[in-house]
Amino acid sequence: MELIPGGTLITATPEEGRQLAMMLARKSIGAIQPDAEVRNSLRPTYSHDPDSLTAAAHVVAIEFATVAAANKYWRKKS
Repeated sequence: MELIPGGTLITATPEEGRQLAMMLARKSIGAIQPDAEVRNSLRPTYSHDPDSLTAAAHVVAIEFATVAAANKYWRKKS
């Protein structure tokens, strides 16, 4: 399973970085629980739990911070 598509965290824009962060979070969950049937069976429980949703948002935020750092926060190159 390729966890970093194309082998890079470099993106052209912050929007692409955010999309990459979401994909990385999904791939991380898939790597942790590779059984799609189990993941799908758990979805109704965590999708209605505010604490679970907050935790999921935190995972995405960490991924986005990682992507942003790799992109040097999208500062112009000199």
